[in-house]
Amino acid sequence: MSMFNSNHASNSRTPSWEKADVSRCETWLFDLDNTLYPASVDFFSQMDRKMKAFIAKALDLTPEEAFQIQKCYYHEYGTTLRGLMVRHALEPEEFLEYVHAVDHSILKPDPALDAALAALPGRKMVFTNGPEKHAIAVLERLGVERHFTAIFDIHAADYIPKPSPEPYRCLVQRHHVRPERAVMVEDTLKNLPPAAALGITTVWLRPPPPACAERSLDTDGRCCHYAIDHLPSWLATVGAGTHIGAL
Repeated sequence: MSMFNSNHASNSRTPSWEKADVSRCETWLFDLDNTLYPASVDFFSQMDRKMKAFIAKALDLTPEEAFQIQKCYYHEYGTTLRGLMVRHALEPEEFLEYVHAVDHSILKPDPALDAALAALPGRKMVFTNGPEKHAIAVLERLGVERHFTAIFDIHAADYIPKPSPEPYRCLVQRHHVRPERAVMVEDTLKNLPPAAALGITTVWLRPPPPACAERSLDTDGRCCHYAIDHLPSWLATVGAGTHIGAL
């Protein structure tokens, strides 16, 4: 290890800002869950159940109360874990270990993603709100771990999750990323504005309906250069050197 299916090719739309030439990219930042593998894999159903069980036991709540806390903290703090740390002084390691002890065998190798990453110029990094151990397991199951030079996980971010600006700045400084020569790919739209504010070209991998009702770009286009529907197909186009303007 070096460190370290949507069915359609992506279509893209152009927001109201200047074009971004991804062919000049020297650093690729990829979110992990629901980005490097399709949302249809549904890891989060496992994680959701484990989070609810952990919260119910830790805070002595009913499953229904735990579920409400889980979702409330996610929306307010970026991750449920951050909310538990701020509001309840929870030590994070036991939570992270328990929640991410999922069945990784449901992931299968992705030859199309492997080939697209191999043809893609520039270094590749994972930028995730999850722990490194989970990220490594995912990359290995997908058969793409050899392409990634680093994982910037929730530990590296001092447990401050996306979309808080701090981990973006920390990643850029620690790994000597030139924002104007970097691209970030994310399935969560709210995680793109801090990257765009630093000058990073942003790519939104739109979740398939009905998982996400919001499939249009933000109205003023300030956070998203590209909106795509299938990551391997889009990366293959970039890697082949096809001219791509803003989408």
